[in-house]
Amino acid sequence: MDLEALRFADFSKLSTAVADWTAMATKLWELESDARGDLGGKAAKADWAGVNATVTREFIGKTAKEFADAATEATSIGNILRDTHGELVDYKARLNEAIRRGLDKNLTVVPAGNGGFTVTMNIHPDRAAKGTTVPEHTEADATALRDEVQRILEGAAESDATAAQALTMLVSQTPYGFSDAAYYDRDRAADAMKDADRIAKLLKTKGDDMSPEEFDKLNADLAKYKDDRPFQEQLATTIGPRGLLDFWADLADPSDGGTLQRSRHDQLGDFQRNLSLTLAGATQVTDSPAMRTWENDMVKLGEERIQTRGSQVYGYQVMSNLMRSGDWDNRFLNDYGNALVATEKKMKLPANYWNGGMPPVPKMNFIGEDFGRDPMTGFMTALAASPNAATEFFNATQPIDNAQYVLGDRQTFDDTPLNTKDGNAAREATGAALVSAATGVDPNNMTTRPDDLTPEHRQVLDRSLKYLSERGDEFPSEMRDDMAKVLSAHSDVVHHSASAMSDTPDDPRQLDRHHLLEVSKQVSRDQNSYGMLNEAMNREMIKDIHAEHPRDPDETLQDAGRTVGFLEEARYQALKTDKDDPTWEAKWGYHGFGGAANFIPVVGDIAQRGVDALAYQWQLDEQARIDAGVQDQNAKTFTHRENQLRALSEEWAKANPGHPYTPRTLEQEINTSAVTGNVAAKGLAGAQ
Repeated sequence: MDLEALRFADFSKLSTAVADWTAMATKLWELESDARGDLGGKAAKADWAGVNATVTREFIGKTAKEFADAATEATSIGNILRDTHGELVDYKARLNEAIRRGLDKNLTVVPAGNGGFTVTMNIHPDRAAKGTTVPEHTEADATALRDEVQRILEGAAESDATAAQALTMLVSQTPYGFSDAAYYDRDRAADAMKDADRIAKLLKTKGDDMSPEEFDKLNADLAKYKDDRPFQEQLATTIGPRGLLDFWADLADPSDGGTLQRSRHDQLGDFQRNLSLTLAGATQVTDSPAMRTWENDMVKLGEERIQTRGSQVYGYQVMSNLMRSGDWDNRFLNDYGNALVATEKKMKLPANYWNGGMPPVPKMNFIGEDFGRDPMTGFMTALAASPNAATEFFNATQPIDNAQYVLGDRQTFDDTPLNTKDGNAAREATGAALVSAATGVDPNNMTTRPDDLTPEHRQVLDRSLKYLSERGDEFPSEMRDDMAKVLSAHSDVVHHSASAMSDTPDDPRQLDRHHLLEVSKQVSRDQNSYGMLNEAMNREMIKDIHAEHPRDPDETLQDAGRTVGFLEEARYQALKTDKDDPTWEAKWGYHGFGGAANFIPVVGDIAQRGVDALAYQWQLDEQARIDAGVQDQNAKTFTHRENQLRALSEEWAKANPGHPYTPRTLEQEINTSAVTGNVAAKGLAGAQ
C-alpha cells in the first residue's frame, strides 16, 4: 500500500458501506424468517398435486432458501468490511503516530515514487534557524522507523488484499444468486484463502513425501473447512484436476518409498473422506466459471492414464475414489457418470480394462474393503448421496441407456481379493444409487424420509423392474435388499398391481406384473429382503382397508387377498429356485428388517394397531413354514398364510362396522381372493 494512500485515506465511505451492509443483512434476515415460516411453511403443509407437486413446490422451496443465502452473504460481506475498516483505520493511526515520533528525533518519512518511501532528516542542522536546537538521532533510529513504517504498510496492504480476495471469492461463487458461505470476521476469510493456497502447494510440491506431521495438519485443516465453500473452491482450482489425480495416484502407490503409507496408514481413510468432502463442496459452487472448467477438465481426464512409479491408473479410477463422501453437484455427477458409462461400453470388458495395469493397480481406496480399482463403485456411492442426480442418471437414455447398462449389461469383477466370500462392491453401490434414484432418499442417511414420489421416481421403478427381471436368476444378490426398499417405498402401486385381476395397459398405476413377479421372487430369496417387502405390503393393505374409498369397500378385502396370493407365489418360486441351497435362518426372528424404516410408508394411529396385529400373525405363519420345512411343494399354499389372512379379515371388519358378513364368510372371501391372486401369479410365471 502507498504511503500517501494510507496516511491521508478517507475511510468514511467504507464506514458507510459497513453500516449499509449491516442494515441490509438485518432486513434480509427478517425476510428470511418470513419466507421460511410463512411461505415455506405453507408450501410444506399444502396438498400438492400434478405439476404443482414437482414444479411449484420446488420453486417455493428454492426461493425461501435464496432469502437465507442472501442474508448470509450480506452478513458475511458486512463482517469482512467491518473488520477491514477497523484494521485500516488502526493502521492509519499507527502510521501517523510513527511519523510523529520520528519527528521527535528529527526524522521524517517522505514518498519516493512507485509507492516507496525514504526516511531522512526533517531539518538539517546546518539549515536550522538561529537559536533552534535540532533533536539528535542515530542511524539505528532511522532504521527502526523505516522498518516500523514498512511493517505498517505491509500489514495494511495484506488487510486490503485479503479482504478483496475473500469478497471476490464470496461473490464470484454465485454470479446469479447468493452464497451460503458464512464468515464472521475478515481474519477467518483471509485465513481460509491462505490455507487453501498453502495446502494446494503442499499437495503439488511434496505429495506423499510430506512428513507425518505435515499430513496430520493437512488432514485437520481439511476437516476444519468441511463447510467452507470459498476455501474448497480455492483449493480445488489451485491444485487443478491433473494435480489432484497425480497426488492421489502417487499417495496410493507404495512402491516409491514414501513414508505415509506406513506411518499414517490407519489415517488414510479419514483423509480420503475429508478430501472427498472438500472436493464435493467445491462442486457445489455451481455458478463459478473456474469450477465449471475444473469439472469439465476432470471428466476429460477420465480416460487418461496417470503414471506412478510402479504402475499406471486411469483418471476415472483415481477420481471415483475421491467421490465416496459428500454431496456432489448434480450436473457434474451426471456428466461424469455418462462419460464413464460411455467409456466402459467402448472398452466392452471393464474387468480387463480396469485391471490392465502392469504390475496390478495399487489399492486406491482406504474406506472399506474394496481396492478402488472399479471406478463404478466410488461413482455410484457419490450418486446415492445425491437423489436428484441419481434419478436423472437412471432415467437417461442418451447417449446411452444408463439403467440398462448398470443394471443389466455391465460385467463386474472381484475388487476385494482379500475377502472372497463377500458381495460385489460395485453392485452394492449401484443398488444404493438405485434406491436413491427411485425413492428420493439416500439409503445411507437414516435421518431422512422420502418426500412425495414423483413421475420420475416411478419411471426409475418401471425401468429397474424391466432390466432386473430380465436377468432372471442372475439377479444380483447384492441388490435384493435394495429392490425391497424400492418396492416398499412404492407399495401403493405394488399392491395395486399385485392385486390386479389382469393386465390393464391403459391403467397408469399398474406396473408390468410379469416384471413385478420376477423381481418379487428374486427379493424373496433373501430372508431380510423378503421380510422388508412383506412388512411394507402388510402396512399398505391395512392402509388401503382403512382409507376412504369411493368404491365398494369389499374390493379392499379382495385386493388384500389377491396381493397375499401374489406374494406367496413369488415366495414359492424362490423356494423352488433355492431348494438345494436354503439360505434362510432356522428361526424367524422379528428384527425390524434393517434399513426398511425410511422406505415403508407410515400409516395412521388406528391403522397402526392393525399393522401390529397383522405383523404378529404373519410372523407366526412364517415360523410355521420354516418349522414344517416347506420348500418344494405348493399344494396347500395357504396353510401357512391362514393367520395372516384371518387377521386381515378381522381388520377389515373393524374398518367396516355394520357389514352383513360373519367372520367365517369374511375369512372365506379373503381366502378365495388369495387363491385367485395365486393362480393369476402362476399364470404370469408360466407366461415368462
